[in-house]
Amino acid sequence: MPRKPDLLPDADAKAGAVRRMFSAIAPRYDLLNHLLSLNIDRRWRRIAVDRLLAGGEEPRGAFLDVCAGTFDLAVELARRPSFRGFVVGSDFAFPMLAHGMHKLRHDDVVPACADALRLPFGDAAFHGAMAAFGVRNLADLDAGLRELARVVRPGGRLVVLEFALPRRHPFRGLYLLYFRHILPAIGRLVSRHENAYAYLPASVLEFPEPPELAARMAAAGFDETRWETLTGGIVALHVGTRGNG
Repeated sequence: MPRKPDLLPDADAKAGAVRRMFSAIAPRYDLLNHLLSLNIDRRWRRIAVDRLLAGGEEPRGAFLDVCAGTFDLAVELARRPSFRGFVVGSDFAFPMLAHGMHKLRHDDVVPACADALRLPFGDAAFHGAMAAFGVRNLADLDAGLRELARVVRPGGRLVVLEFALPRRHPFRGLYLLYFRHILPAIGRLVSRHENAYAYLPASVLEFPEPPELAARMAAAGFDETRWETLTGGIVALHVGTRGNG
């Protein structure tokens, strides 16, 4: 009997499996993001950038979008009328970056093919950082958060947008039905990848719930860590400020 594919490989194998998977689905990644979220993913990214910039000075300097994929989040920040800096969009799956290059019009977004666990940037290099639907895929979440703390200057903000599971019934049950069965079927049909959109719900189900992720951000070096849920709790948005330690 054929061996069932391992949707959640161990940490040693995860990085390679995730890179291969996202490289394979890159041509249809944007289409599926918008289709499977009913286009609400655009709003989530706008809110994430709102939180990154909230209450601060006019945004200037260098910002990092880690696990940037096809640059949607980086472009959302760079196109803000008040923005006067540049965004480094970093991802370790080169085909994802390549399929997003058509969105980059000027030098306000700089692509970088790099592993989030070993970022090729100096300490305190960025005024702020953000990640949308990426930290869940890291082979070592805590190491990734520590690396983000290393490259963000003290007082800089980190925003993490990630999938979560709604808590309230009956919405939770209806969402899990969609998430476990309908979403993977649509994803498999459109992406033509057997496992990528079965991996998505499996990875979300094992990912830390929002309070735990907030605590792990704090342990990595981010103060004033807080979180909120969006769209009935299917997405959680975390914000933390880099401490001085």
